[in-house]
Amino acid sequence: MRAAICGRNLEDLYPLLRDLPIEVDNNVPDVVISYGGDGALLGAERTYPGIPKCPIRDSRTTPKCRIHGEEAILKQLVDGKLPITRLTKIKATKDGEKRAVGLNDIVINRLIVSSAVRYRIWLDDELYAHPIVGDGLVVSTPFGSTGYYRSITHSLFRLGIGLAFNNSTEPINHLVIEESSCIRVEILRGPAMLVADNDPEYTDLETGDYVDILQADEQATILGLDVFRCPDCHWLRHHQDKLQ
Repeated sequence: MRAAICGRNLEDLYPLLRDLPIEVDNNVPDVVISYGGDGALLGAERTYPGIPKCPIRDSRTTPKCRIHGEEAILKQLVDGKLPITRLTKIKATKDGEKRAVGLNDIVINRLIVSSAVRYRIWLDDELYAHPIVGDGLVVSTPFGSTGYYRSITHSLFRLGIGLAFNNSTEPINHLVIEESSCIRVEILRGPAMLVADNDPEYTDLETGDYVDILQADEQATILGLDVFRCPDCHWLRHHQDKLQ
């Protein structure tokens, strides 16, 4: 098995691979092992889109439950016993050109901290809200709803695409729409920025720009997602200070 390795504290991971039939190959991998948290997984998917990912949380920052240590996960990976999950991704286009693809979310945000962005939204060619003034808009997948979307809405969802209006001056309800829907955003007053997930690269948006956000054709293939989001490991991670 050829595996690309990415993430943090990789010096802790490499010794665990020595006795396994895994060849480190960052050029033509069969699988990508991301070592770290959600950010490491998002970065791995961005660098190696379409290649199966095996996310493993690093032990320095995440204590593991009794059955989910690194050695156990790697053994299941080699034996082909990690369950496969395929996750929806979303994309953003501007002027007919794809500008961003997100596994978690697509975000339109103000570019200048001291100035709000003004915009309006159509859902499948029907005007939904005009105008909206605030810090911006978060369009989330179900996988991403545990992140930025949740911090704004204090909610999660399992199906569809979620829209969270970040710090809007008008009372407007966050909503979840069909995954086949198309969201069109017009910037009424910029400047703003368009970004996907934790990508440091972004697209500038100016007054009069339009962005279309919709489900992407491609998906992300994750091996052992239930292990990566194990509630027992999650509990240990949030109580590690008390356990030390």
